[in-house]
Amino acid sequence: MTETHQSVRTDALYMNPDRGIATLDFSKYYVNNFYNLINSKGLVEIIRLYLTSSHHTKDAKGIENVSAEEYVAILKKVFINDDHAYDDFTPQEILASFESLYSFYRSFLRVSITNFNDNSVITHSFKEADARFNDLVIRNYRIIEEKLQGFVNNVYRQVNAGTNATLLVRDHQWPAPKGYESLTDVTFIDKVMLRPPMLMHTKSNKREGVFSAVDYNPVDHFAGQRQEWLCYPAKVGESLIFIYFHVDYMVNGLALSNLFELATAEEVEGQTPDAILIFGQEKTAGDVSHYHYDSDNNLWVGEVPYNDKTTYFGYMKKMCLTLHNLHQIYSGKDKTVVFFGDSGAGKSESLEALQEIADEQIVEMETIFDDMGAFILDDQAKGGIYAQGTETGAFVRLDDLSSSVAFSNMDRGVFLNPERKNARVIIPADAYENVVAHHEIDMWVYANNYSDGIGVHQFENEEEAKEVFIAGKRKALGTTDEVGMSSTFFANPFGPVQEPERTKPIIDEVFKRLFKNGVYVGEVYTHLGTDKSKDALHESAQELLDQLMNS
Repeated sequence: MTETHQSVRTDALYMNPDRGIATLDFSKYYVNNFYNLINSKGLVEIIRLYLTSSHHTKDAKGIENVSAEEYVAILKKVFINDDHAYDDFTPQEILASFESLYSFYRSFLRVSITNFNDNSVITHSFKEADARFNDLVIRNYRIIEEKLQGFVNNVYRQVNAGTNATLLVRDHQWPAPKGYESLTDVTFIDKVMLRPPMLMHTKSNKREGVFSAVDYNPVDHFAGQRQEWLCYPAKVGESLIFIYFHVDYMVNGLALSNLFELATAEEVEGQTPDAILIFGQEKTAGDVSHYHYDSDNNLWVGEVPYNDKTTYFGYMKKMCLTLHNLHQIYSGKDKTVVFFGDSGAGKSESLEALQEIADEQIVEMETIFDDMGAFILDDQAKGGIYAQGTETGAFVRLDDLSSSVAFSNMDRGVFLNPERKNARVIIPADAYENVVAHHEIDMWVYANNYSDGIGVHQFENEEEAKEVFIAGKRKALGTTDEVGMSSTFFANPFGPVQEPERTKPIIDEVFKRLFKNGVYVGEVYTHLGTDKSKDALHESAQELLDQLMNS
């Protein structure tokens, strides 16, 4: 069952108070001076929204029973030092309300958008245009503030007064198959500029359930309007995925730029993607997420419904990876996707513990890819197998990071719900070229967070190893809707669990080649589900380091 969403729109402004999203279309109306700002339709709508909000009710301090147009008139008079500004309200009352209005606007995630195809001069310097807008807003806010308070400030805080981020978008021509024409009007994100640290919030903070197949094509239900949808063309491993999202999911859309490589214009123009995701679909079969294989066009199509639950970034990330993995399983390239453990098993913690105890024994540790990678079966490769990643960033729990790692990445991170349980940060990890490079495999360990063993354990044969890896056991830590002990086929609910019969022979071949090559295949005991202290994990990390040093 979908949820309705109220929004406010002018030619250049879109706001959804329920989601806390505001977009400003600089191609439709670019504010470059105070008079453009104070006379804009967008400002009137922002004030109209403010006057009906709890911010105004709580902080009005006497500024009541005025229309948005009357409010703007008062601000104009204050700006030009017209004494009639105070005919009905004192400077203190106007100041209190004005500060509340300013805070109300800044409570939104504010993103400016410029279309490359409009031939405007600002498209050639969209970052500078956005910076000038931010400067204009804060400068004129201070002018009015200081006029009302009667003195200049001694301390200034250079906040992002206008926007948090800016996008350069463009139209692309791509050979959309018959039935996909409704997508061709949506603009593609071409460039992204963020102002980190970005502390963004979503209504939901965990993922529920497993994505399922449907016999209809989700694109048949797409009826999105051009001005309310954007497409992030993502390079996920070697797959090209067009991620169409409703602007109310702008938090997720921006977060993608720290996780998946943004495809260039040359990589998008004239290209048919390997998969398509429609995120924020109004009409779906129930309140769940689905995928569909369009065999006629060899396209995987996913859909995620519009509701509060799917605001959690994990839905977007995991559906992208599901589509990627299904594409790889069906691609005929003899690839299998292998994970060290499900969410919360202790993969990131083990790597960090290894780094903490390594001291000078490891000169450098580099995270090539985080969360999902693949073992590629290739007879031309050494040993007939190599590893390859999908994501250029890491979507990790703040609890999983030491304070030093968290703070060292603060100026690059996108933080989601930082004060809540399962708080997450998305940080860049490595360059796309290195992520998709062919990496030889020396060791493969399953992150075991439920047993009380210490150190690492090497499996003696393929069957013993497959029993643990395929069972996919872990003790849930609140990163999903699961509780207690759980078991997921091959520790991966995003591709293999949907197609186990197709995946099993690939798994068999992977283990066969790894053991034939003498690769260390085992498990590391992380203790995250049994012992929250770091002592046991560090002991396991030390044994893992010893194995690496002596092998």
